[in-house]
Amino acid sequence: MVNREHKQYYPQPGWVEHDPEEIWQNVLLTVEKVLLEAGSTAADLAAVGITNQRETLVFWDRRTGKPITRAIVWQCRRTAEMCSGLKRAGHEEEVRRKTGLLLDPYFSGTKLRWALENIPDVARAAEEGTLACGTIDSYLLFRLTGGRVFATDYSNASRTLLYNIHSLQWDPELLRLFGVPVEILPEVMPSSYSYGDTDPEIFFGQKVLVGGIAGDQQAALFGQACYSPGMIKNTYGTGSFLLMNTGEKAVISKQGLLTTIAWGIGDKVEYALEGSIFITGAAVQWLRDGLGLISKSSELEGLARQVNDNEGVYLVPAFAGLGAPYWDPYARGLLIGITGGTSKAHIARAVVEAMAYQTRDVLEVMRREAELPLQELRVDGGASVMDLLLQFQADITGTVVRRAATSDTTALGAAYLAGLSSGFWKNIDDLSGRWKQSAVFKPQMSETTREALYTGWIRAVKRTLCWAADQDDSGGWD
Repeated sequence: MVNREHKQYYPQPGWVEHDPEEIWQNVLLTVEKVLLEAGSTAADLAAVGITNQRETLVFWDRRTGKPITRAIVWQCRRTAEMCSGLKRAGHEEEVRRKTGLLLDPYFSGTKLRWALENIPDVARAAEEGTLACGTIDSYLLFRLTGGRVFATDYSNASRTLLYNIHSLQWDPELLRLFGVPVEILPEVMPSSYSYGDTDPEIFFGQKVLVGGIAGDQQAALFGQACYSPGMIKNTYGTGSFLLMNTGEKAVISKQGLLTTIAWGIGDKVEYALEGSIFITGAAVQWLRDGLGLISKSSELEGLARQVNDNEGVYLVPAFAGLGAPYWDPYARGLLIGITGGTSKAHIARAVVEAMAYQTRDVLEVMRREAELPLQELRVDGGASVMDLLLQFQADITGTVVRRAATSDTTALGAAYLAGLSSGFWKNIDDLSGRWKQSAVFKPQMSETTREALYTGWIRAVKRTLCWAADQDDSGGWD
């Protein structure tokens, strides 16, 4: 596995941006290195799959493929007040009914409206008919195919606040609500689909089928072989995302979960319930880059293991607000319970435990919402390499946790989708038997200790809510 980091831009508090051109160049460099390390060439590839952070929005010139401005990242909170205004105007129920989403800055729709209103170059390109706008997958597809294909898949479209997940179309009423012309948006296709071939002048001299696209969390659900309703996975990445397969039924949540399209294969579309946690792995980056308590992310577990428990120290990493189940864009981070005996090891342990506490927050709602018992949790992502995290996750949830043998099931899911469309694999049954675990973690903590620790977490969370709002309003989380 090969990866490259790209720069994070923070032009204002709560704002997050990326450079799309840097992302594009990093993709090419990464593919080149993967092929080199595998002793292969692009001619050996059966198909290419794309997976991406879903709500990040890119604006580019459809004539050249070049970005017009920086991408607005999924974590960015610049449209918090816009979302509040839409809620006050009574639009949230319509949006939720059609899209399965909440009115939150996390999603792409308000980012697009903001850009059209506040970035002159974007507005000008829209007026001139040269603007292309989409999530990272559609931008990469456009570049890979030399500008011949402008498309996205169901899973990514379902995260925009603009796509009707029931009728499977850009919704005319939502487009009017957000002031978005449909002409600037990509065509929406199934997740496993023959999108087109790469441009040989761009892609190492070869035409290779781009055969699969899925948002990162749906791709991970697919890569975890969660093909039956009720199966759940959690990916510990920059944030953490729990998804439960609900089959061909779109279950509309009333308790802070999202309803999203899992994937589309042929004429069949399947759905999922999702709990989105904004900050997990990003808190490790903060510990490394912001505080300098570790020099490499891999040092976290060893430091955290220097103490046996948190000794009352909790970190609520609400650096960009809180996602499910609180959905508070005005929450801010909190480190609490510090005494004179608190060491950097306690803070490191609090960072690790925060990942597990936030996961339990979502699982508690998911259990109630789906009315299904939680038998196991399949996990993946960068932080899943930490045994300390996964044992604590099993303990704090009282649930068996199974770590996939392949840590990056996101990439695996994209490969599976591409392999299906290209005929490399025949069907889902071919994929189901490929899933393997590398480790299993069973609960060892007593119920009394588990609930005492979780109660402390809830107390800490309450103190973060609405911190950045104009007035003290707990939003009902009393």
